[in-house]
Amino acid sequence: MILRRLARPMLAAIFISGGINALRSAEAHAEAAKPLLDPLAERYGDKLPGQVPTDPVTLVRIDGAVKVGAGIALALGKFPRLAALALSGSLVPTTLAAHRFWEEKDPAVRQQQQIHFVKNVSLLGGLLIAAVDTHGKPSVAWRARRAGHDLGDWISDTGGHVGHAVAVAPRKARKAVVGVLPG
Repeated sequence: MILRRLARPMLAAIFISGGINALRSAEAHAEAAKPLLDPLAERYGDKLPGQVPTDPVTLVRIDGAVKVGAGIALALGKFPRLAALALSGSLVPTTLAAHRFWEEKDPAVRQQQQIHFVKNVSLLGGLLIAAVDTHGKPSVAWRARRAGHDLGDWISDTGGHVGHAVAVAPRKARKAVVGVLPG
C-alpha cells in the first residue's frame, strides 16, 4: 500500500513535467515530431475523419495534455490503471519521434539519444506493470470466471432440476456478479 503511494507519483513525475514542457513549447516539440508525423500524415491523412487533427502543433498539445492529466491521475491514485495505459499510449510515439538514435551521425548525440530511448522503454515497462496492478485483489476477469464456475456448480448441485435452477439462477447470478464488481 505505502509502496504504491510512493511509486506512482515518482513514476508520474516525468510525465507531468514533460507534458507541461510540451504545452509550453509546442512548436519546438512539433518540429522534433515532424520526421515521424509527416510521413504518417502523407500516407493516412486522407483516410482520417476531418475531425482528427493532423497538425503537429495540435498533436503535441494533445499529447502534453494527456501526459499532464494522466500523470496527475496516476500520482493521486485516481484511475491508476487507466492513467498508466494512457501514459503508455502517449510514450510510444513520443519516444519514436524524439529519440531516433539510429538516425544520428554524431556518436555522442547517438549515445545520448540511445540512453533516452532505453530510459523510455524502461518507463514503458513500469507503466505496463502499473496498468495491470490490481492492488493484490484478483482481476475482474478472474472474479467473473470464478462466479461463472460457482454458478455452474450450484446449478449442477440442484440435481438436474433445470426448472428450479432456472427460477432461482437470476438471483444467484446477481449475487455472483455483485461479487465481481470492484469494491
